[in-house]
Amino acid sequence: MKQRSEPGPGYKWVALSNTTLGVLIATMDASIVIISLPAIFRGIGLDPLAPGNIGYLLWMILGYLLVSAVLVVVLGRLGDMFGRVRIYNLGFLIFACASVALSLDPFHAGAGALWLILWRIVQAFGGSMLTANSAAILTDAFPARQRGMALGINQITALAGQFLGLLAGGLLAAVDWRAVFWVSVPISVTGTIWSYLSLRETATGRPGRVDWLGNVTFASGAGILLAAITYGIQPYGDSATGWGNPWVLTGLTGGAVLLLLFCYVETRIAEPMFNLALFKVRAFAAGNLAALLTAIARGGLQFMLIIWLQGIWLPLHGYDFEDTPLWAGIFMLPLTLGFLLAGPLSGYLSDRFGARLFSTLGLALVACSFLGLLALPVDFDYGAFAALLLLNGLGQGMFSSPNTSSIMGSVPPEYRGVASGMRSTFQNSGTALSIGVFFSLMVSGLASSLPSALSHGLQAHGVPAAAAEQAASLPPVSTLFATFLGNNPIEHLLTSQGALDHVSASQRAALTGHTFFPQLVSGPFHHGLTIVFSVAAGMAVISAVASALRGGHRAAHENAGRQRPSAVPEAHDASESSHNTPS
Repeated sequence: MKQRSEPGPGYKWVALSNTTLGVLIATMDASIVIISLPAIFRGIGLDPLAPGNIGYLLWMILGYLLVSAVLVVVLGRLGDMFGRVRIYNLGFLIFACASVALSLDPFHAGAGALWLILWRIVQAFGGSMLTANSAAILTDAFPARQRGMALGINQITALAGQFLGLLAGGLLAAVDWRAVFWVSVPISVTGTIWSYLSLRETATGRPGRVDWLGNVTFASGAGILLAAITYGIQPYGDSATGWGNPWVLTGLTGGAVLLLLFCYVETRIAEPMFNLALFKVRAFAAGNLAALLTAIARGGLQFMLIIWLQGIWLPLHGYDFEDTPLWAGIFMLPLTLGFLLAGPLSGYLSDRFGARLFSTLGLALVACSFLGLLALPVDFDYGAFAALLLLNGLGQGMFSSPNTSSIMGSVPPEYRGVASGMRSTFQNSGTALSIGVFFSLMVSGLASSLPSALSHGLQAHGVPAAAAEQAASLPPVSTLFATFLGNNPIEHLLTSQGALDHVSASQRAALTGHTFFPQLVSGPFHHGLTIVFSVAAGMAVISAVASALRGGHRAAHENAGRQRPSAVPEAHDASESSHNTPS
């Protein structure tokens, strides 16, 4: 790739600070609504737990993730062709406009929810333009000896943003539900102006044509597949989940067929959007496999911790259900702290000693932390819980920075935009997949024991047998979502049926208090938690093996990789350039 005139020595820090701000706000907005959903739905006058409204709830969370997973490769490819900074700047502008529209929702009930979902999709489009090109901009701006540090700061900020969004959502929702969206407006507007004024193209775009057939088959295949997984969480007929739903099965099959067609198309055209030849580079293939599995495990951890804290531990310790979203974000801060401590440091050290050691050791720590969480009782001691969260955060920080640097340093310069998009696709797809995978595992675990425990517990406190059976027959996913949203499921279920009118005042106080539901559900929940964390630990181990097998690479040259796009790039990993032998 022909390089333009070199920018000043301080430009790389401008690029780092701006792109870090961009990925921070993009990833924060991916999770900020999770904690604040109760306040948002109350604000627009919609009951998120009513059977017909669960779809609104799911799409509010997953719409953003789905768009982010599907579009980042396309937008990274466009950055390679038309300029990474140009696409990045446009993304900031779109994100800012969508943030304004979200905060001005003029509708109520279902129409208000649809407004929010649609503008969240637009916001995700802008956020994808930011995340798809930020790593490529940094890789262009920084020399190889500092690349791991820069990408480490950027990547860990992106991951920490997912957890900071939980805390910010809890704080802002307590003020006003619109404040959840207001906070993005000044940040995104400032970032837009700053990026247009300060960022420069440090590499010329590579002329090419848009791979329309590849774009259509990939976007439709990945979109249909992830949407089918989303609906697989919801109950179907007498089943607790929807995996037997013909539409879900059709979506899974159709999405897989379209993705296979996409792979075939990409091997037959001269300028593919998704350069499958890059997977012949061991560091690129192993790094992305590890990133995908780690993202699935991390997403599962995030959602399970929220349910664990909000539905059981915090109420048992005297916190009102309405306050648990905020406190769940606060009590998960050790996880974010671990990210922030280990990410930049491991990125800096990986520039000197290589990515393989740090990323593999980090994943081993992640696996150990999952096993430690598995051994905790449901009503745990917070000191041990916080230590395990810190260990998990440190491990993920040690993995993410070197792994990103290894992936980005393993491809020739002209493929950095598409490589960044492919990396983001695996990471974002993992987060979206984690919801389907781990919610299904948890629902399956609850379905085997929760109904009988709920029915017997309610009847023991004076609830009529018919009402108790009706409450127990509701799908476990409703109970799971109630705890996820910081609602008291028992109060929600019995109030809607009028069953609380048939019990004494003391029984009513016991049923709607802090301890009845947590104590009732702790056994079934721990059974589901055992399944979830065992699978997550297994994924972390497989990721560690993949990371260890990434191989070593020769020193990277800025003029490397002048092959035709369909050829296998001569890949290099700058992070391991001085001490590893060629692969």
